[in-house]
Amino acid sequence: MALLLLGLNLPRAKSDCEFFESEKLCVCSLLEESEMQNFFDCLQATTYELRGGNLEQFAAFYQMEPPPHLIDILEVLQVRKLVFTDLIVPEVLLPGALEFASHPLQLSEIEFVNCTFLRMGSQRQTGRPSPLRVSSLRFHKATADSLADRCDELSGVSRWLEILKNLTLTESQITSIPCKIGQMFVGLHSLDISGNYFQDESIKSSFCHGAFPELQVLKLRHNQLTSYHAVCETIGPLNMLTHLDLSQNNFSTGFSSSAQCTWPQSLRVFNLSGTGLEHMEWSLPPNLEVLDLSANSIITLDLSLPALKELYLSNNRLQAVPPLKNLPGLEVLSVDQNQISHLPSKSLLQLKHLQILQAGHNLYNCSCPYAWELRDLASKLPALTNWPDDYTCRFPLHHRDSLVKNMSSSPLQCSQAVVTHASAVILLSSLHLFFCLFLI
Repeated sequence: MALLLLGLNLPRAKSDCEFFESEKLCVCSLLEESEMQNFFDCLQATTYELRGGNLEQFAAFYQMEPPPHLIDILEVLQVRKLVFTDLIVPEVLLPGALEFASHPLQLSEIEFVNCTFLRMGSQRQTGRPSPLRVSSLRFHKATADSLADRCDELSGVSRWLEILKNLTLTESQITSIPCKIGQMFVGLHSLDISGNYFQDESIKSSFCHGAFPELQVLKLRHNQLTSYHAVCETIGPLNMLTHLDLSQNNFSTGFSSSAQCTWPQSLRVFNLSGTGLEHMEWSLPPNLEVLDLSANSIITLDLSLPALKELYLSNNRLQAVPPLKNLPGLEVLSVDQNQISHLPSKSLLQLKHLQILQAGHNLYNCSCPYAWELRDLASKLPALTNWPDDYTCRFPLHHRDSLVKNMSSSPLQCSQAVVTHASAVILLSSLHLFFCLFLI
């Protein structure tokens, strides 16, 4: 970046650069002086990060093109990613930055982290369009004016927005995306708007008809969504969507068992972890392959998803492993950190594709015959993870916190215990009958 500023004869910028060879990363600070040797070290970098400073002084040069000799130098570089951190950036520089990133740098990713954007009028399109090579734009903890009523101002970058593939707008206090702006992203495949202030109504307006038509991955983690049904209605028309993350929203009060909706048939990965669920009676996408319901308060669950391969139920209140007969394709099952007292060996062994079973940190009953059954299951099921360290007894009390593996019960001992118990019952009953007859 310092080389670029010098080549354009722009106002002198102070910068100090450091090259991290293992990461092929060059980090330059605009707040410090630098030696020319630092720039040469950075010629090997594939990622450049520019930290700290105010780019407002360069706003007047937004239409300036780099001279031919500088283009020749930059075309040799192997830069693929550019990161701006802790900067003040005039918005008017963005079209030129995208143009420059595509030619001569040929970048594929640009990130803005903890940056403040200054609104300075329309983003005019440059005179000689070049093919866009930047496929990913990421804004994290960015500060800017609201996007409402700013479609005309974004006309200068519309041709880039139309072919952008990945967009991240996280923790940036966004409440909505204007419909007309969403309609500009006709080729977007992945959208991450986690950690913002989207609500049920603003999601509906943001995903209006024609917005994000080719979206495949949508991450809405940690927003202010409360209605499962409203989100389902909004997302329904996205018929290319395969991955949906709604984790860390609050659906605990937005439940209506009678409300039905239709999810996209294309949906394969669904994350509902940490959403306050106590039961799961809502309709689910029928073709799911991965379902995450962890970190909720679910007590019982009965699913019928024949295509499901991965089911995550950690950190709930389950008292038993859910029925597995309608989940024949399971490869990963996570039920650790629940209130389960024993594992259903027969059902688990019938899962022919099971590769990972996480079932530690539960309330295991080590009475006969449960301890022996769990030990036997562990010997027959290589998929059981973290055995034996995460599998301890909760009951009976005199075995609490002991490893299940160390319980000495066997089928013969359990049978002998049953016989002894039955004999004792018969003896006590006989004695009781004898005394009754004697008293008569």
